[in-house]
Amino acid sequence: MIVLHITYHCKPGMRERFLQSDCSGRTGSRLACGRRKSPVFLLSSVDSNDDLLLIEKWRDADAVAIHSRQPHFTRIGELKAMCVLETVAEKLTVQA
Repeated sequence: MIVLHITYHCKPGMRERFLQSDCSGRTGSRLACGRRKSPVFLLSSVDSNDDLLLIEKWRDADAVAIHSRQPHFTRIGELKAMCVLETVAEKLTVQA
């Protein structure tokens, strides 16, 4: 199983817009073969209230690759250009 922790550092005041625009592609990729879960967490810190954490669980690397070729994935890139300063992704490989 592949687990992705994706942190979106949003532009000031843009976190809600990004989230409401379905930032994670949850709607488009809900049917994606191999996707297990994708909760989104709002992160607040002393420095910023503009971060989101998305946790995705995938069956395997092939499922992640299929996801990255879907039409909604392009839309996520467009939203990121408008709303996000930086994206940090961490990949964990977990044996069941």
